[in-house]
Amino acid sequence: MAKRRVTSYDVATAAGVSQTTVSFVLNEVAEARISDETRLRVLAAAEELGYVPDAAAQTLGSGRTQIVGVVVTTLADPFIGALVQAIESAAHDQGYVIILASSNNTPQREIAAARMLQSRRVDGVIVASSRVDAVYQGQLQQLSVPLVLINSLVQHSVPYTFSIGVDNRHGGRLATNHLIQKGHRRIAYMASPADRVDDIDRMDGYRDALREAGVGFDPSLIVRGTGCAVGGQQALSVLLSLADPPSGVFCYNDMTAIGVIAAARGAGLSLPRDLAIVGFDDIVFARLAHPPLTTIAQPLAELGQSAVEMVQRLLSEDPDVDMSISHTAIPGRLIVRSSSG
Repeated sequence: MAKRRVTSYDVATAAGVSQTTVSFVLNEVAEARISDETRLRVLAAAEELGYVPDAAAQTLGSGRTQIVGVVVTTLADPFIGALVQAIESAAHDQGYVIILASSNNTPQREIAAARMLQSRRVDGVIVASSRVDAVYQGQLQQLSVPLVLINSLVQHSVPYTFSIGVDNRHGGRLATNHLIQKGHRRIAYMASPADRVDDIDRMDGYRDALREAGVGFDPSLIVRGTGCAVGGQQALSVLLSLADPPSGVFCYNDMTAIGVIAAARGAGLSLPRDLAIVGFDDIVFARLAHPPLTTIAQPLAELGQSAVEMVQRLLSEDPDVDMSISHTAIPGRLIVRSSSG
């Protein structure tokens, strides 16, 4: 037989007080005039009985669950795992817990996951690296809970929807400038598998840096990977087959770059003498690669903290809270390691 749940009535009976007094003590109601002796007696009874407050009852009273839903593309990506950890840490510091759902990189599943979380009465939904494009974004933004997108640009200003992300264009410029400063002029960009917003912005930064340095843009140096290591290995073979192959490669993300490193070493290239490589994200494997990977570090802690703070801002009933900001971009940071010289 299952053990019966301890209730506030049990605590009140054990402490010899009313349930109202128990509620005042456990909810720390400052206006209630409870003596120190009574308060300590209630706390001792609650601890001895193993009393846990009823979250559902608290929700009915406050209208808040202190739960934030998080939708991710896939947990197989080390960057996404690190981002979830940053969100969870920030949420915990603010008194929230998170419920996690995966979209498996599918827009329809992402929308379904967000709606499922809404049905669980979460206070807000954070979507990391959204795969919902402008066609579906309206559906996502119809949720009746605050919505925060990480690394996904809001296509237009929508009430109760914020987005935050790394400044991808700035990061692309940083990575390419670094290779230019190392003396490279044949620099390739290894893109994501589709025209994602972050990929387009990183490529724009790449082209900005080439133009500013007076280096001509060669479309044959743009190749698509898959966003994973195998895709980087396959894409490098395309670049090496060119009549004039690149001496430097800027990759859409670190997993792609790690695949490029493996393929380059397998082809007998000396890194970075024959090929300099720069990634994007600074996942934990970047520093463990051989050679260690130069990359653009995403500010994970700041992204997680800002996303949780945005949920709180959207929940605020303060009329002075600024709701006009639809997107915030945070600059990344160049981390130089041996893969680029």
